[in-house]
Amino acid sequence: MEFFHAPVMPEECMEGLAIKPDGIYVDGTTGGGGHSERIARLLSEKGRLVCIDRDREALEAAGKRLSPLGKNIVFVKNNFNMIKEVLKDLGIEKIDGALFDLGVSSYQLDNGDRGFSYMHDAPLDMRMDRDQPFTAYDVVNSYDRDRLRDIISRFGEERYSSHIASAICRAREQAPVKTTGELAEIIKRAMPGAARREKQHPAKRTFQAIRIEVNGELAAVETAVRDTVDCLSVGGRIAVISFHSLEDRIVKRAFADMARGCICPKEFPVCVCGRKPEIRLVSKGIITASKEEIEENPRSRSAKLRVAEKI
Repeated sequence: MEFFHAPVMPEECMEGLAIKPDGIYVDGTTGGGGHSERIARLLSEKGRLVCIDRDREALEAAGKRLSPLGKNIVFVKNNFNMIKEVLKDLGIEKIDGALFDLGVSSYQLDNGDRGFSYMHDAPLDMRMDRDQPFTAYDVVNSYDRDRLRDIISRFGEERYSSHIASAICRAREQAPVKTTGELAEIIKRAMPGAARREKQHPAKRTFQAIRIEVNGELAAVETAVRDTVDCLSVGGRIAVISFHSLEDRIVKRAFADMARGCICPKEFPVCVCGRKPEIRLVSKGIITASKEEIEENPRSRSAKLRVAEKI
């Protein structure tokens, strides 16, 4: 299956990053290279682009996609929260901008072999980095009921998390749960009839929760955002696209904290903390996809873009 990446809000991202032709940029979640290609086309021969992704297949696809551009582009297999280490290894002290497109890619969802989707019956996998040993199979078959309920509730915001966790534990007493199809059916049977008739698939939230747990996605977001701001030159920008409230909440809070100056009590006549803002918010709220884009790419419907600038 071809690793194609239709970038979400590409024009909004490029406008947010305010690309400098001679600048140094990082695409921390390269995927199939859709956003990377947009950045590369705006760079001169002196510009530089670092493409990071955990997925080896993604990097290979992005390499092919960007090879005709003939620009100064390097590809690094790593997690986006390791941006400081990646830049240090490349001898780069400061960058002019970075983009993060969080969550699972369309290719990973649509490729049944990867085990991300409840729409395809495949081995329980869900690894963004296929070199890591820990998979969705391990979560589903080794976590106790309370731990399963907790991740399904927290990461999936699933109100029937207790029912689902209990059903998984009962099912695996007979035999291990091995495939996405088996898991989706267990989840479906565990939910009340009204929930099964909702517009979205009954397994959607639970699959999201397990995927987040397997890949440690939320734990990486705040580290990546804060470390990236440390790596930005003054005037450099960070743009983050999130697809669900958990990710967006983390980004929003991190941006708000770094944009805040003095934290002294209001009754203090003068500032004694000396704290200065690190960033300014380029977009005061979230930027969302246009109606036209949502019609062309329905997965952009839930996307939220936030942009900040180093000061």
